[in-house]
Amino acid sequence: MFKALYIDKVDDQYQCQFKPLEESDFPEGNVTVNVEYSTLNYKDGLAISGKSPVVRRFPMVPGIDFAGVVESSEHPHFAAGQRVFINGWGLGEKHWGGLTEKAKVNGDWLLLIPESMSSYDVMAVGTAGYTAMLCVQALQNNGITPQSGKVLVTGANGGVGSFAVAFLAKLGFDVIASTGRPEEEARLRQLGASEIIDRNTLSQPGRPLGKELWAAAIDSVGSHTLANVCASTQYGGVVAACGLAQGMDFPASVAPFILRGVTLAGVDSVMCPNEKRRTAWEQIAKLVDKEMLSTASSVISFNEVIDTAHQLLEGKVKGRVVVDIHRN
Repeated sequence: MFKALYIDKVDDQYQCQFKPLEESDFPEGNVTVNVEYSTLNYKDGLAISGKSPVVRRFPMVPGIDFAGVVESSEHPHFAAGQRVFINGWGLGEKHWGGLTEKAKVNGDWLLLIPESMSSYDVMAVGTAGYTAMLCVQALQNNGITPQSGKVLVTGANGGVGSFAVAFLAKLGFDVIASTGRPEEEARLRQLGASEIIDRNTLSQPGRPLGKELWAAAIDSVGSHTLANVCASTQYGGVVAACGLAQGMDFPASVAPFILRGVTLAGVDSVMCPNEKRRTAWEQIAKLVDKEMLSTASSVISFNEVIDTAHQLLEGKVKGRVVVDIHRN
């Protein structure tokens, strides 16, 4: 028997509760993992609360990532005892995820934990930090360097934003952090931000073109914020878009793209090919340190997940939330 967070619909009523399960309950998969750590992301909060139709199949175990040790494997590339982790691939939406003591997944989706990192470390970075690195690499692949100019990060207090600030600063970029929580300025400066701006300066309808304020940006917010970010990006600049915290709409003009040559680079972490994932995690392993992880993340017990999920959706949680599956 093992404990899992279990979502189901009973008589059309959405239910999310802790439940003891047996291995015979597992859906498809060829690698069984003893989970040590998982995380709590915005998407997990939506799944746990039922406030958005994140879950595509019932019953479902939420949790978009996890790290642990292989218990058994029918996959040719993995064997019992190996340290592995997973991000995305539809976990918590189409496939059972990581908020459980034991998981069974397709081995094609697993990666070995980098030698310099622990199970906790890769979850402290998690899908949010890995997405942030994909965004950083999208800027780099489009020619953005520290010499290009300032880089804006929106949603800077969130999981993606916190790591985007930290990674960019470690790589020598001059980072502007946009946030709605001025009380978090000290933390953002500790992560490496040199300038803090109020998110309200970006979140309202704006002009097709604004003053050129930054060479590049990483946006996890979408909607009017993304439109305004593009409008104030310098000539030849790059904007990496990876989220929709404000909304899925994009009420923008083509002006930044056809008059300033701005590039809008879409970043997907869920179905990203393993080659790009490995490249991202190789760079992450070189940049992370204990101070960064402690500043950008916090730890909760498995039993605290449901309450914390609701706090996350209310904007009361800062940075990354790591779930210690075996912590009481």
